[in-house]
Amino acid sequence: MTEKAFFKPNLNISLVQTNLHWENPTANLAMLEEKIFCIDGPTDLIILPEMFTTGFSMNASQFSEPMNLTTTRWMKQMASQTGAVITGSFIIKEKENYYNRLLWVTPKGEVDTYDKRHLFRMAKENDVYAEGTKRLIKTIKGWKICPLICYDLRFPVWSRNVNLEYDLLIYVANWPKVRMYPWDSLLVARAIENQSYVVGVNRVGEDGNGFPHSGNSAVIDFAGKVLFREIDSEVIHHHSLDRSALDEFRQRFPAYLDADSFVIV
Repeated sequence: MTEKAFFKPNLNISLVQTNLHWENPTANLAMLEEKIFCIDGPTDLIILPEMFTTGFSMNASQFSEPMNLTTTRWMKQMASQTGAVITGSFIIKEKENYYNRLLWVTPKGEVDTYDKRHLFRMAKENDVYAEGTKRLIKTIKGWKICPLICYDLRFPVWSRNVNLEYDLLIYVANWPKVRMYPWDSLLVARAIENQSYVVGVNRVGEDGNGFPHSGNSAVIDFAGKVLFREIDSEVIHHHSLDRSALDEFRQRFPAYLDADSFVIV
């Protein structure tokens, strides 16, 4: 097999760090559509914050949607028009349960989902939403990608990259300013321990409960180096993740071969 056959291209990602209109899905979809159409240049993956239609709302009975309705269709439209996968979470009702559900929508209209596993009990999220039971790992251009949600960041076992299951770990979030030190620190820790790129996409601005958010959305490489971080400002950041640098680092320092194997039950 030739050297060319082993080549994997870089991954172009776009992070959308933005303020959100509190509990106003119509305004948020219009605002995000405008931002998405301002993306300049080719991108493979567009990443929106957690609960991007409402902010971190516990009013699930009022603002939830069934699958394949307004927001799902909007995401399909955005993916089709941009030619990129689009991901982020919003409130879904399925049967009698509410979920903080991340959708992964391709330009072809394919939809996969991840339900937030760790629910933030300090805001009583666990009283409103049902927890997820399994991770989602998807592939773009040969890159294996694991998207998770906000509070999941604090739980390294759930994020563990056993046998290099993924190359990029994503956290979409509504993480408040008062706890930015753990956010910044844990994103770096997840990158180092998993020998993976890590991307965190957080919101900015004050939510309807009066909690300010400073964003601190970031791109971190497999060795824990912060390649990008933006504080307080709204921004659409484009980044090309270097595949050859990732593969060379893993080959040169294969700590993953000594990791503990386990299964979450």
